[in-house]
Amino acid sequence: MSVHFEPPHRTLLRRYLLAVYLALISYASLTPFSGWQEQGLEFWAVLTSPLGQTYNAFDAIINFLAYMPLGFLLAMTLRTRFKAAHSLLLATLFGVLIAAVFEYLQMYLPNRTSSNTDIVTNGVGGFAGAMQALAIMPRLWFARVTKQRIEMFQRGDGVDFGLALVILWMFAQVNPSLPILGNVFITEAAHRIFASMPEEPFNVWESVAVTLNLLMIGLLLQTLLQVRRHAVFALLLILCVVALAKFIAAAMLLKSWALLLWLNSEAMLGIVAGLCLMWGLSLVRRQSLFWIAAGVALGYLVLAWGMDSGTPSAAMRLYQWHYGHLRNYNNMSQMASVMFPLLFGVYLAWSSRRL
Repeated sequence: MSVHFEPPHRTLLRRYLLAVYLALISYASLTPFSGWQEQGLEFWAVLTSPLGQTYNAFDAIINFLAYMPLGFLLAMTLRTRFKAAHSLLLATLFGVLIAAVFEYLQMYLPNRTSSNTDIVTNGVGGFAGAMQALAIMPRLWFARVTKQRIEMFQRGDGVDFGLALVILWMFAQVNPSLPILGNVFITEAAHRIFASMPEEPFNVWESVAVTLNLLMIGLLLQTLLQVRRHAVFALLLILCVVALAKFIAAAMLLKSWALLLWLNSEAMLGIVAGLCLMWGLSLVRRQSLFWIAAGVALGYLVLAWGMDSGTPSAAMRLYQWHYGHLRNYNNMSQMASVMFPLLFGVYLAWSSRRL
């Protein structure tokens, strides 16, 4: 059964998610952002070169999948203002244009290769994502889910921005080369099974960082939900989803001996401590949450920047796949985990009148 879609004022969450996803694609497309120089290439020559000249099946699949969410979010946003056919056309054209811009900029990066095949696969991925969005939006279940989301969460300043932050936080936590809720990259040299090396001492500061990380997302949920006591249950559900996604990612990407390295004792202690504190904070007055959340975010930033979290490239030995996309994935996870407390501070300042 089909229903009418939402009015335009209900598209803020989609716009925030679209902005976040565009930032992630920009980062993945243009990293390492250094060594910019003219390489004597003509973009027209790139566009007109034989499609199979720089073709790589794995790259084509990744490019297709990477632009599906972009097309999906573009179509979801555009559909509230345009007809279905126009939304599909505009979403596809925007996806192709964005892909072409990044391929053009990659001509000035010595470590990147521009390819017309990438533009084609990106465009097809954006088209497929847009088609999926337009097929979902008229469905009755989609309207019901949207209505439940509106009823479950508060209305007012920054709510949709806060929901986008929850999704950004979940993206940063799925990386299997990071301990669950942690920010210290795991390395093969320190954790390889059967290696004749002394065990590393327990790092209490990693547990504190995990606790503060969990409190940030927990306090964010408390400021978003209509019923604050539901925040702990929502947090447990999010943790289960993150743990499941992290396990699946580890099974697909990591070597067999590294499958459960992300489940370490520091993270477990931090999660237990964070959940206990969350129960207590649910009794605090809503007006006091602003200052508590701001202090937690500041404490996490100071601790995260003071700790040696390692480099994303140091964790590459854990992976059984050796594609450059994985290094970009690690870089994006690190960027998202660093940006989250800063954006959380922006959210707190924006929504302080509502708290």
